[in-house]
Amino acid sequence: MKTAHHHQLPGLQAGLTMIELLMALAVTAIALGATLPSAGLAIEKRHLDGAAAQLETDLMYTRSLAVASDRNLRMRFQESAGGSCYVVHTGDAAACSCLPDGSSLCTAGAQSLRSVGFEPGARVQLKSNVPQILFNPTLGTSTPTGTLRLLGSETRAVHLVVNLMGRTRACSPAGEVAGYRPC
Repeated sequence: MKTAHHHQLPGLQAGLTMIELLMALAVTAIALGATLPSAGLAIEKRHLDGAAAQLETDLMYTRSLAVASDRNLRMRFQESAGGSCYVVHTGDAAACSCLPDGSSLCTAGAQSLRSVGFEPGARVQLKSNVPQILFNPTLGTSTPTGTLRLLGSETRAVHLVVNLMGRTRACSPAGEVAGYRPC
């Protein structure tokens, strides 16, 4: 069995010189620098999409459950320096509250049906222009109408606009989040 032998010419070395190594590192750093911002935006978009899909599903669930159970149901929105949350519940407007860790507390015989929290530092926070929305079982309507804003960490947002009929429309201010029409 023969083995191949590699011979080097005298005075030549195999491998990379320090300059070649530094150039390769510089090219790698430039390539990473170009892709990292777009990766961050893609991650933020996924978080916004997920939060918007969950909130929209919970709005439709609350409306449907109000009609099916023939009772008023509420979705209450809360925000603080410690984060934001929403709770779906029975009872009066202030009968239930929620915390950013996703827990809820109800009084006066009210019942929490679902609670979702957005802890401080989370990639998405919830802001609402109304403190709560009431879903009427007879007509399936919601009062008041409201805009629920899901804000990303990079200042982009997805809005869910709830109309009087309890229907939801998703949009993004100035179309800044791909896949949503402009608000």
